[in-house]
Formats: sequence, C-alpha cells, structure tokens
Amino acid sequence: MRLEGKTLSSTDTIEDNLQPDAAEAATGAGQEDHAHEAHDHDGHDHEGHQHGPVLNPECTRELVLDIPAEEVTKAYRSVAANYRKYAKIPGFRAGKVPETVIRRRYAAEIRKEVIDSLLPERFNKGVHDLGVKPVGQPQVTELTVEDGQPLHVKAAFEYIPDFSIDGYQSVTVDKPSVEITEEEYRQELEQLRESRATIEPVEEDRPLVDGDWAQITYKGQIEGDAEAAPVAGEDSLVEIGGKDTVEAFSSALRGAKAGQELKAEVIYPADYAEPKLAGKTVAYEVEVKAIKKRTVPELNDDFAKEIGAYESLADLEARVREYMATRKRRSVEGETKDRLFAALTERYPFPVPESLVQEQIDARLERGLRALAAQGMNPEQMRKLDFVRLRAAQRDSAIAEVKSTVLLDRIAQAENIAVSDEELDNELQLAALQSREPLDTLKVRLTQDGGMARIREQLRREKTASALYEKLPA
Repeated sequence: MRLEGKTLSSTDTIEDNLQPDAAEAATGAGQEDHAHEAHDHDGHDHEGHQHGPVLNPECTRELVLDIPAEEVTKAYRSVAANYRKYAKIPGFRAGKVPETVIRRRYAAEIRKEVIDSLLPERFNKGVHDLGVKPVGQPQVTELTVEDGQPLHVKAAFEYIPDFSIDGYQSVTVDKPSVEITEEEYRQELEQLRESRATIEPVEEDRPLVDGDWAQITYKGQIEGDAEAAPVAGEDSLVEIGGKDTVEAFSSALRGAKAGQELKAEVIYPADYAEPKLAGKTVAYEVEVKAIKKRTVPELNDDFAKEIGAYESLADLEARVREYMATRKRRSVEGETKDRLFAALTERYPFPVPESLVQEQIDARLERGLRALAAQGMNPEQMRKLDFVRLRAAQRDSAIAEVKSTVLLDRIAQAENIAVSDEELDNELQLAALQSREPLDTLKVRLTQDGGMARIREQLRREKTASALYEKLPA
C-alpha cells in the first residue's frame, strides 16, 4: 500500500500487514519497483497527492475510512507507553522517561505504529464489504493522523471486474496434427548430415564448378561513391551457384582456377540484406586462393556412433523421431493454446488492472535482460537501453498474457481444477534441482515470500490450459 505518495514496505509501513485478504491479493506485486523519493510530511491532509503507476479507471475503486478520535488517542497512548517501557535515553532511568520526551523523540516511529495498529483490519473489512478483491498495490491519496483527531484515509485500488464466461466450452480453434510426416523426418536427417559436413581442399587441377567453394581475397569499390570505404575480405569462402551467393559473383568465378586473378562487377538488389550494398554497384578485384569441396557424410552406423552415444543408425533414427515428436507436440500445443486464448479474450472482453500489466511487462523485460546478459551484454550497455521504448513494445503482449491468466483462473474455478500436494511437490523438486538449493530450504523460502502460492496458481493455470487443449476437436 502507498502512504502519502511513498511506497510502503513490511518494515516501516502497513503494506504487508493488510492480512489476510488485501495482502494476499497483492502477492507478487512487491517485485515491481515503483519506489518514489520519500517525502517528509507533517501528518495533515494532502489532497490531490497522486503517486505511483496510473490505475485503470475501469477497474478501480476507492475506499474511505474514518476512525474516531478516541480510538486514535488510545492507540497513541498504548504505543507511547510501550516505547516508554523499553526506551533508553541518556539522563533517564529505564521506564522513567517522561511521555512528552518519548513522543518527541520517537514521533515518526509512534505515528507509524499507530497507523499499523488501526488501519489493516479496517481496510480489509472495508474492501470485503465492497465485494471486490484488490490486486497490485493500493494507493493512499489522503491521510490525516494526529493524536486527538479522527484518522481519515482514502485509498484507491484496482480489482479484477466480474464478467461472464458462459459458453466458454464452445470456443474452439483448429487443432493441427502432431504426427511427424516422412518428409519432415527426412529433412531433419538431412539437416543433421549437413551440420556434420566438412570443407576439404580439391587436390586436382581443375576449374571451379557449381557446388564448389572458392577461397578468395577480394577488394571492391562502390561506384559513384569515391569516399566510401573499400569492400574487402581475406580468405573468404564463396559457394559457386549457392543460394546465398550473388549470381554475378558465381558467374565471374565459375570456370576460374586457383591462383587466378579476375575482375567482377556486382549489381546488388535493392533488398540486399547488407544495407550499405543494397542497390549499389561494386567493382571487385578478386584472387582465387584455392578450390574446396563440401563433403556431407553418409548416413550409416559409423555416422551414428560419431555424433553421439548411439549403437547404430537405427538407434539414431529412433531417437531422432522421438525428439521430433516431442518438439512438434510442444510447438503445436503451444501455438494452439495461444490461438485459443486469443479466441477466448475476443469472446469475453474485459478491462485489466494496470498494475498487473506493468508487473507482466517487468517480468518480460527481466527475461529479456537475462537473455542479453547471457549473450555477453554488460550492465553499462544495459543502462543505455531505451527502456521507455522497450516497455511500450511489450505492452500489447503483456495485456494479452494478463487476460489469458485471468480467464484461466475463472475457467479453473468453473471446472473445479486443483493442484494436488504431490503435483506441487514434484514441481518444487524440479525447482530445487535447477536452483541447486536443498528442497527443504527452498520450501521455507517460498513459504515465507508467498512463492509457494504463486507456483500452485501457475500450475493450476497450466493444468487448466492443458485440459482445454485436450478437449479441442481433432
């Protein structure tokens, strides 16, 4: 919960004390950092004080609470008395510090504890009475708390609006076959052979022909642009007649021998992949250093033993089919589920809380940054990224994912789908292996930070999605 524009934490605010309902609704929202610079307030009204992410007005409610002055005074006295009992202040004996000194010395701490003692239970009851369940972090827009005065608070929070999913069983999409065709299988084997191909020198004295690879050194000048840097390369390999070789190069090299020097004029197409050459004409001087031949190994038992722990070609082929079947099943199932979710969200339009959208954007960016780090990008380079643009680019996908999650939760409830303790334990064992963390330690940590509930929720959604997929007509 936000208090006077400051994001509250479990150590100095009431955020994590909003138990059980409101805090549970915000599970996981603490991972989203919307921290603002702290303000120094005096405890009086601050109307119009708007902080934090913009809330979606279509699914936002406000809650106003007013607590009588006598209850506020009672809370102040109780908290101050507790501080007086244990406070150690030079010049005073323990337990004998005047209350006025205590209140002056620990004003901020006492005020916080008064808020924590008065608001959470009342907030939860007020939200419950509204008949909605909040998500994300509520934002306190007004707060007055002062000894001897009524406590006044106004909080805005988002919630998932109610909507009907009647007829969801009739929403279907095409369910492609997951069977591996013989053509797909042969292509996979051919790619496997190609991946093990070698390029060897041609020893005989002969000219270049289609299918050969020419090892060349070249230098070219872009016509009409005298200031352009030369286009040059050393010991490059070019396939004669290859699909990735510009035809003018193949024509110039076809019939040439090792040691021969030649000239070639290449006109690059307007859509050429390299922008600086697209649509340009380049005059090249080329030297053929060597002729090489690409050799693809035969499919036999020796080939199978060379690429892995396979006893024979038959063993390799069986494993390839098994691998392809698993890969295609996962691919088809994933793509089909995505199309089904899109059909469901189109059938049942509803607004989604902005806090959930921002949380999903955070998660997507975090995955992206981890991938960039794995590819070698350092923190300094990451800081230079345009995060405003990156967040905007993720928004549509994040909204779709949030809507799919909400729909899966609603359908899971309608279908009475649950995750057993055994299913949860199996997932935790996999997580422990991946994180190299003892299972018991992982369970304690996840229980403390709410991760256990989130994992169970995610498993329930996956189980629901699989049930919907299985029910699709073949």
